Amino acid sequence: MIPSRPERVLGAGVDLVEVDRVRDALARWGGRFRDRIFLPEEQRYCESRAAPWRHYAVRFALKEAVGKSFGTGIGAEVGWLDIEVRRAEGSGAPSVALHGRAAELAARRGVSRVLASLAHARDYAVAQAILIGTGETP
Repeated sequence: MIPSRPERVLGAGVDLVEVDRVRDALARWGGRFRDRIFLPEEQRYCESRAAPWRHYAVRFALKEAVGKSFGTGIGAEVGWLDIEVRRAEGSGAPSVALHGRAAELAARRGVSRVLASLAHARDYAVAQAILIGTGETP
């Protein structure tokens, strides 16, 4: 019997966002900004909150952190809409679902899941992403 490889950390990323910059982008670009960065379910959640810009900012930060955890950033290999920020029913704990190019990259690298942590206050939003799996680090 061949022993299975244990899961380990394959990458980590963190990002800090100024909430007012996201608020300004929403005011200036509106739907164009939202549709380019956020999936419909993410938009529905953020728009249901009292201060939507704070929730958009922390999701923006988490998407950036995921790109950094892959070592690619957001661009040719991982797009904004390839990363979906979700909330667990009941607890509200954040999680990440990968789609499209990000899911393909994760499969190639042996990533099985993304651990996520996020926080926001009046002025800043911060997020961390950790890739877990049996693959090789880049």
